Amino acid sequence: MSTSATERGATWLAKADLRPTRQRLGLAALLVGDGEDRHVTAESLFAAAKDAGQPVSLATVYNTLRAFCDAGLLREITVDGSRSYFDTNMHDHPHFFWEENGSLSDAPSDELEIARLPKAPDGAAISKVDVVIRLRKKG
Repeated sequence: MSTSATERGATWLAKADLRPTRQRLGLAALLVGDGEDRHVTAESLFAAAKDAGQPVSLATVYNTLRAFCDAGLLREITVDGSRSYFDTNMHDHPHFFWEENGSLSDAPSDELEIARLPKAPDGAAISKVDVVIRLRKKG
């Protein structure tokens, strides 16, 4: 892991006042170390950590992703009841879900138009709207 990736990860954690433990720093560097936004699952981040030689358990990855979400550093996108992706891009934007390979990517925000949302039931407020557009190859 490069020094700049580790520094970028440490800065990202400091933004949310999260204690920079060894595991958090390592995972943060993998998530934001190159300055690019990404969509990961806990399993894909665990595999990336293993490939980078970072000793971390899958349970720690899950717990760390939850802490990053709670701190406002990541956004969780649920595609179906059993699959969650974690997005480093915190701006409101839609996503494409590619059914063939199970990947998630950003969709162009400027092409999405939502004219109106239904009213929330009494006693509730809309906290966010996730737009996931499922894609499959033609043919």
